[in-house]
Amino acid sequence: MAKAPSGNRPSPVGPGAVAVPATPQGPTPSGGPPADWQNGLYQRVVNALYALPGLFKTSLNISGVRATDLFTLNSALGASIEESVVDNLNALRAIWDPDQTFQLYSFVRQPQVFPDVRLQTAAPNVGLQILMGIELKGWFAVAKEGEPSFRYTVTPNACAPADLLVVFPWILDEIVSGRPKLLQPFVAEARFAAEHRNHYWSVMRGRTGNAAEVVPAEHQAPYPKKGDRFNDGARRDRGRNFGRVARGGVMQEFIGSLMQQPTAGIPLGAWQRFFKIFSDSFTETTLTKQLRQIETNFADAINGTPEAKAAFEQFVESVAQLITTIDPR
Repeated sequence: MAKAPSGNRPSPVGPGAVAVPATPQGPTPSGGPPADWQNGLYQRVVNALYALPGLFKTSLNISGVRATDLFTLNSALGASIEESVVDNLNALRAIWDPDQTFQLYSFVRQPQVFPDVRLQTAAPNVGLQILMGIELKGWFAVAKEGEPSFRYTVTPNACAPADLLVVFPWILDEIVSGRPKLLQPFVAEARFAAEHRNHYWSVMRGRTGNAAEVVPAEHQAPYPKKGDRFNDGARRDRGRNFGRVARGGVMQEFIGSLMQQPTAGIPLGAWQRFFKIFSDSFTETTLTKQLRQIETNFADAINGTPEAKAAFEQFVESVAQLITTIDPR
């Protein structure tokens, strides 16, 4: 589960000093519902989410797409991720419902309303129609920004205590082509993520007045229906940046760890550097220089195993072919 980024501490005030208002402390994760809530359902669902990348399958096979445009597949892949999560969570019922306590419930997609996936039942005369929800986001993990750019704008009070925000990083199995595959997910409490987003906008950015004001949504209860206005907004947001949760640092530790993980024997951070090269202005000369710099920075990892060395050599060869198909910007 995500940890709260450390907040600012007020400076001590001595005799004769002018008191400076303390920076409001940011929200902290609650830890979710009590451990015995619904017979431990919450933590078992979280555990099941970490098993999903290995079960993800898609018919998509990507080739001939410019390296700089691969991130645009995020929207198309989003529906596949949602369908896969629903199908596989229901297939993993033995993990989250080992005692068959919730046989009347199943995970169901809810497009165009929060959250994307709900654990619910259609049976009448049941105490709780909806037990929990999952808001899903996909992230092309080697995009040049180095962090997710998706927007998450649901108001905190529309998040039930057991609701989750889950981000699935994805890459192509041949890095610049091939089939999408999911990596370890980022899992956080949906309400905490929404509260932290608002705290970042109104406090952490250091803005004041209209530039720091968050406009609360009209709908302020969990599990809104289509047509309900359940998204917070910003009073002034010319750049349309409100809702970019990752900018507040809530995913910083997760991203740092992810970028150290090897893919084809090479740390994901090295691949991310590659995609950033193509996103910036380049010539064949500057591209070659950048590739050499990557090889120097990640020399230990690249030369660590024959697999890694072969992967990097194949990577360089692929880049040489891509140079002829990608126009410098």
